[in-house]
Amino acid sequence: MTETPAHWTVRHFSQANPAGPGCDSVPALLRRLADSVEALGPAGIQDVVIASEATEHGPWWSGTVYYHLPEDED
Repeated sequence: MTETPAHWTVRHFSQANPAGPGCDSVPALLRRLADSVEALGPAGIQDVVIASEATEHGPWWSGTVYYHLPEDED
């Protein structure tokens, strides 16, 4: 079993669908987040949080990805 480190770095980014019509598309948000996660390369994903805000076009979806990179483990 490995020891839990005393501290570590967690990075994050947030994205949302464009405001207005289409802001309620969960598949569009998930594709956008997946493309960004792939672009990170060998990142360790810690958590993904999805949230929405009520608008006249329906729920405006957004997501935050928490991750670490290999160099953060030093």
